Amino acid sequence: MSTHGVVKNIFWAHKPAPVECRRVYVWELPVRVTHWINAVALVLVCITGYLIASGGYHPYWPGGIRFTHLVSAYVLIFSFLARLYWGLVGNQYAKWNSFLPFTKKQWQEIVDVIKTYVLRVKKRGPISIGHNSLAAFIYFLTYVALVAETVTGFALYSSMSTWWLPRMFTWVVPLLGGMMAVHYWHHVFLWFFVAFIIAHVCVSFYHDQFEGYGTISSIVSGWKFVREERPEQAEAE
Repeated sequence: MSTHGVVKNIFWAHKPAPVECRRVYVWELPVRVTHWINAVALVLVCITGYLIASGGYHPYWPGGIRFTHLVSAYVLIFSFLARLYWGLVGNQYAKWNSFLPFTKKQWQEIVDVIKTYVLRVKKRGPISIGHNSLAAFIYFLTYVALVAETVTGFALYSSMSTWWLPRMFTWVVPLLGGMMAVHYWHHVFLWFFVAFIIAHVCVSFYHDQFEGYGTISSIVSGWKFVREERPEQAEAE
């Protein structure tokens, strides 16, 4: 047998066996639509909020920047309310009870995810069809931060608006210690969302590249690919 043939045989001998996958419909249409609305609105809110706070815009821009900020904020709020409703009537991957670690299994999954992707002391993390428990809990905290950002935003707007909705939040100003304190917390939550956006995009690409479950395409199509492990594969790992 030629040297080329020996090398070829060695190569194929070490080639991993094909992985069998099945398609699972995970993200329903309302989840996908609200996700992309949230993504666009949140980016616009962060950019315009930073420009307003820093004054780093053209002298002729203030009206347009503030208008864009307000419109994006309202879109984000109504999209969040729609997602909140779908968390009550949607499928098992959209339900709100999966966003909070109520069970021992969910807490164990959080520990396993941290060991795998943060501490790197485990070879493989748990395979979750929807969100893993750590990601789901972080999303829950993000929605809590969105509520806080909305409350402080309306509190800031209440001083310059006669509309009943912002005026409902005038009590927030004295509660937090004045308008400067409200500005401060509103700005703190802005940087929370900036950090969340960066982390969310990076983690999504990581899962899509190294796990091959169709993480990124699933938020467009709704379908993910789930590996079907054979007993001998599970034992080998």
